Amino acid sequence: MSAPRAAAPGPGGGAAEREPVPVRGRGLELELGSSTQTSHRLLAYSDALLSIIATVMILPVAHTKIHPDQKLGESIQQLLLAKIAVYLMTFLIVTVAWAAHVRLFQVIELIDDVLALLNLACMMIITFLPYTFSLMASFPEVPFGIFLFSVCAVVIGLIQAVIVVYGFYHPHLLNQQIQVSENQNFYKSHILKIILRGPVLCFLAAIFSFFFIPLSYVLLGLVIIFPHLTRFITWCKTKIAGQRDEEEEHQSLETFTFYLSEPLSKERVEAFSDGVYAIVATLLILDICEDNVPDPREVEEKFHGSLLEALSEYGPNYLAYFGSFVTIGLLWFVHHSLFLYVTKATRLMGLLNILSLAFIGGLPLAYQLTSEFAEKSHNEIEAIQVSCVSTFFASIFQFAIWTTALLHERETLHPFARYGGKEHAFMFAKLALYPCVSLGAFFLTCLLSEFSTAIFHLMQIVIPFAFLALRIFVRISLAVIKSVMSLSRRKVVLLEEEEACLSATETLS
Repeated sequence: MSAPRAAAPGPGGGAAEREPVPVRGRGLELELGSSTQTSHRLLAYSDALLSIIATVMILPVAHTKIHPDQKLGESIQQLLLAKIAVYLMTFLIVTVAWAAHVRLFQVIELIDDVLALLNLACMMIITFLPYTFSLMASFPEVPFGIFLFSVCAVVIGLIQAVIVVYGFYHPHLLNQQIQVSENQNFYKSHILKIILRGPVLCFLAAIFSFFFIPLSYVLLGLVIIFPHLTRFITWCKTKIAGQRDEEEEHQSLETFTFYLSEPLSKERVEAFSDGVYAIVATLLILDICEDNVPDPREVEEKFHGSLLEALSEYGPNYLAYFGSFVTIGLLWFVHHSLFLYVTKATRLMGLLNILSLAFIGGLPLAYQLTSEFAEKSHNEIEAIQVSCVSTFFASIFQFAIWTTALLHERETLHPFARYGGKEHAFMFAKLALYPCVSLGAFFLTCLLSEFSTAIFHLMQIVIPFAFLALRIFVRISLAVIKSVMSLSRRKVVLLEEEEACLSATETLS
């Protein structure tokens, strides 16, 4: 259900509906001597920085040292699970800040020097978040780490609130629909109320971190689910009490609503996603450079100066690197193919995309574990299962994005990608490939544990060829179905003609 246009009157407004206002030309905005400018480059810089910060959150988890002869005992498993849980929470909180940034700059279309500096201050605090997460992951029982993270989140929210106030104080920076509205104060208070909910919860988390740390984590988790929780409670009240939803009655902004159909900038969703995929792929080679360069003294003493012989010991590490890179690259390829057919991204699609990216960000951890095959680790099965689970959830959320888009295909998909379109079957098969293969590899490693390494590497080798063969297979299948359908139609036509001839002869007789 889409929200009304911004030109409609809000509470207390009695103005008649206005005609849609044409978008203003950009060429006239950049007058000589004016500091007003478009926000394209600022948004590109912000998306790149936010995607980097969200992705490097995995580094404290991925660099958890586990000796090859050390099994994943209960204490180590608990440590890894705690770090992974904190990583997912902090990743999602960073993406909440990114989503607020996207929606904020859908309201503010133009910037000046003050807004650019305010955004820069916001980015500076965001770049400090990985350090606070490292403290939280390394010292989970010490309150200072979660206190520092919560304080940073509060400052980020306050800066975004200042951007809102400054934008509405200079209305020429706002989008055209809000400029012509007579209810700008209502819109400003509505946006500020939503933006400041997160900082309030983070402020409470910072206070309770010194008294009861688990409650602080619960409050930080509420930052992620609070908008959806409040929307669900409002929907329940509407259904039970039969009252009209005030948001539906009065809300006239297309952004900063609680609706899952709220439109997001497709271009910024793609830019943020590309940044995450690129950084995850880059982190893999950083680990290769750090851990797989032999010591010169060891090369001289142990391998008699033969660098090639020394590097041969790292062969399985290189295999794990290329396998992980291929997985990340093909998942990006599927993501690219998916959004190639998407015309409009909704808030629900953005949420599913963020969940997929969270598991993509966990692939460096899977690489760290699988690279231990070179050292004959006792944890091969666990490492393979971590890789399969990460790949499965990253791909299944991509499939969920496609399913969500199909539910509202007229608004979200190109005509040729809709149900029954020429690309629909191929897209369905492409999105279903990774979930099926990763799930199959997971269960095969459980049943055939002795061949777990071979099964895992076979999956990594087969997948690229499967993508190449997939289009041929789908085309052949569609051609066979089409020929069968045409034969059945011909039979129906022949039967109808015979019936027509019989009826004609009966009439003559």
